[in-house]
Amino acid sequence: MLGCYDFCGHYDWTFAWLHEQGGDALLRDYWREAIAGDSQRHASQLIEELGFEGMKKYWAHTLEEEAAGYTMTEGDAVIRIDMHECPSKGFLLRNNLSHSTDYCDHCIGWIGPVMEKAGFTIDHEHNHCGKCWWEMRRTGDERPPSTPGELADKADVRSASDWINPEASFDLFQKTTSVENKEPANPDQSASSI
Repeated sequence: MLGCYDFCGHYDWTFAWLHEQGGDALLRDYWREAIAGDSQRHASQLIEELGFEGMKKYWAHTLEEEAAGYTMTEGDAVIRIDMHECPSKGFLLRNNLSHSTDYCDHCIGWIGPVMEKAGFTIDHEHNHCGKCWWEMRRTGDERPPSTPGELADKADVRSASDWINPEASFDLFQKTTSVENKEPANPDQSASSI
């Protein structure tokens, strides 16, 4: 049996292999069908049935089990997750593994379809160094994502001294459920208001 950290290396290799075999389309199909549609059916069911409560229940359990360094904040019709130490990307960085072209994209690659099916949209940004933030709102809620510190106060990963660092490159997703809607982000923009 693989531990959750060992699994990350296999995920990374699998993503690279799928991309080599069929490009972005095959890899995105895998995230949508094999992860969102199959292995994470329990997450999808919780979120569809319980909405924000389902998100809190799913991520509190999963992120605790993975020993993630995270905070979850609930606001007015929004759930925010700040990932300060992603156990998955952290494992890859610590072990110098990087087979796939953008490992971080797999999260929105499977979470996006789950959220779309449940009637939610996502604002998300990652720095490719094991740090990211997420805000989930109901589809149609056009409020912009919070500014740094506004919703999560000191827990906001964008306020951390290592959010911007020499190895960081930023990808931003706004009001989407699709990995295809990625925008490269300016680090100066990332540290301030979006």
